[in-house]
Amino acid sequence: MYNVTLIPGDGIGPEVAYAARDVVDATGVSIKWDVVEAGEAVMKDYGTPLPDYVLDSIRHNKVALKGPITTPVGTGFRSVNVALRKELDLYANLRPCISFKGVKTHYEDVPIDLVIVRENTEDLYAGIEHMVGKHAAESIKIITREASERIVRFAFEYAVREGRKKVTAVHKANIMKLTDGLFLECAQKVAQDYPQIEFDNMIVDAMSMKLVQSPENYDVLVMPNLYGDILSDLCAGLVGGLGIAPGANIGDDAAVFEPIHGSAPKRAGLNMANPTATILSAALMLRHLGENEAADRVVKAVAEVIAEGKEVTYDLGGNTGTKEYAQAVIRHIC
Repeated sequence: MYNVTLIPGDGIGPEVAYAARDVVDATGVSIKWDVVEAGEAVMKDYGTPLPDYVLDSIRHNKVALKGPITTPVGTGFRSVNVALRKELDLYANLRPCISFKGVKTHYEDVPIDLVIVRENTEDLYAGIEHMVGKHAAESIKIITREASERIVRFAFEYAVREGRKKVTAVHKANIMKLTDGLFLECAQKVAQDYPQIEFDNMIVDAMSMKLVQSPENYDVLVMPNLYGDILSDLCAGLVGGLGIAPGANIGDDAAVFEPIHGSAPKRAGLNMANPTATILSAALMLRHLGENEAADRVVKAVAEVIAEGKEVTYDLGGNTGTKEYAQAVIRHIC
């Protein structure tokens, strides 16, 4: 039996998280779920959206499945996601973007199967910023050799393990010659240890254009934090949107699996939310646990339900509820 922390989250979080839990349980993999609350729901009682008991549970269990948590814009507490990554040193953010038959996109005739590997702990997301007088604000971009080499090696190891053929380092070293220049230097150095994997590099703005023009030409993309945040959403758009985009945050001692999309509080409790991204995040979790056969069955079941198009949520062109969609996936697993 595996012990796994389950963080339902805010807004539609509980609906999609519990749907994913039900799908995982249907695979027959034995999991003891430790349900802990975080986010807006605990702010009043604990004065923080991330109480210590959440971190303690993840540290103990090593693995967590998490629903989306609301992050205020401009004011209020900083992102719980960022705090989790920093506290647990979840340095690698993994975001696969895969085409599913039945999802309407501009690329229905182009098979897309690429992965964003995003450095998770530094860059502008280190949160080092301050006011300079009354009329200017300054944010400091941190890029270190240790973190850069670590994330690039993670990308190459992932490519080897998953049978991928190519790794592309994404940067802006033509302008930020010291910070992004260091990242590119580290990527080129690590690439020498993996001669069996093709390696190239691309400036981030050119990469954005190339992903729109010919996404089928790319495989594993590795990059600093901010670029990874932006390009992973771009790639999600290529395959149909955030509703089908899973994510994983992985460190040496713990891993947290979560959808890319937000908490959509206006749709909370309406049984309308698409749980696909959370279910696919749970499949990544199963693969992380070594339950590859179960993970494959989950992905195959999701693909079949979407391709049939009869029991899908409104954003996928149907009118099926969150719970009913999850049950359809479960029937295909069984």
